[in-house]
Amino acid sequence: MVNKIYTRYEASDRSFYALLRKGIHKQAVQADFPEVKIAYLDLIVAEITSNLDKYTNGGEVLCAVQGLGNDQYVEIIAIDNGPGFTDVNTMMLDGISTGSTLGHGLGSIKRMSDFFSIYSLKGWGTILVTRLYKTEARTENRRIVVRGIVVPKAPENVSGDGFTYKFSERYFKLLLLDGLGHGPEANKAVEEAANAFKLCPANDPAEIIRYMHPPLKKTRGGVGTILVYDGQKDTYAILGVGNISSKILSNNEFKNVMPYNGIIGHNIPNTMTSHEIAAKDYRFIIMCSDGIKTRWDIAKYPHIQRHDPIIIAAAIYKDFARHTDDMSVVIIKINKV
Repeated sequence: MVNKIYTRYEASDRSFYALLRKGIHKQAVQADFPEVKIAYLDLIVAEITSNLDKYTNGGEVLCAVQGLGNDQYVEIIAIDNGPGFTDVNTMMLDGISTGSTLGHGLGSIKRMSDFFSIYSLKGWGTILVTRLYKTEARTENRRIVVRGIVVPKAPENVSGDGFTYKFSERYFKLLLLDGLGHGPEANKAVEEAANAFKLCPANDPAEIIRYMHPPLKKTRGGVGTILVYDGQKDTYAILGVGNISSKILSNNEFKNVMPYNGIIGHNIPNTMTSHEIAAKDYRFIIMCSDGIKTRWDIAKYPHIQRHDPIIIAAAIYKDFARHTDDMSVVIIKINKV
């Protein structure tokens, strides 16, 4: 299954808030979340919109139901262009407010959430992430953490961008594909690529792309990048065809991974060689479709690598989303053993 898209809700002023609340409530109801969880969700969204109204200069809210079965969760990402603040820990305390309120908002959101994270910079704004699980919250203990934001171009309700991944005993493999154009036909290319990716037994990104190429001929085709992590060797190989932007990062530096020219399903190079890298030197991989401007740099966000990778994805989306095409940001974090 290709990871689900986020619904984008405009939150530039209070006239949008009723639509936002109804939309997020409906997403949880359609996913059969328990009434008590939906009640918490409604309260969380009310607190978020209250904060957006009182303290910010507008923003947006993204919402998606992720996972399968009882592992499903609703994730809300609130992104604002407010004044921000420097001491997040102090702002989380009850009774602390930058306005004339009781100052219970952020603390109550955290208490009602199964997962909560916040990142803020003075003069830049704030990103708040909250998750509510359908049943009990799951504690992730994986060596590999994958987070991604996929937002379709308005007013589409399907995306021509998509990512999917799979684990085996030794390997982790991930595909990010951007189908040509946008809308249902581009989405068909993504789904076809994902099906081929899941079936392909190869462990070399170049071989996986060659395997995907024939099935994509019956679609518009697309540009894509494959990452394969070898847990036994603690190395990964990465290869892209077309304009997916990929960077590998350590704490102090990054490297761009240059893709080959071509379109999977139309024309790919006869000879392709994957980039092979020692994972111990670079623990983050970031991939973006061309719906994200290419000159992003997470060095402008102090200490952001300490946060859940969804915060990094949201920061890049906040500052570099084009909104003229489907948009996707995928973060892979490889933790030390």
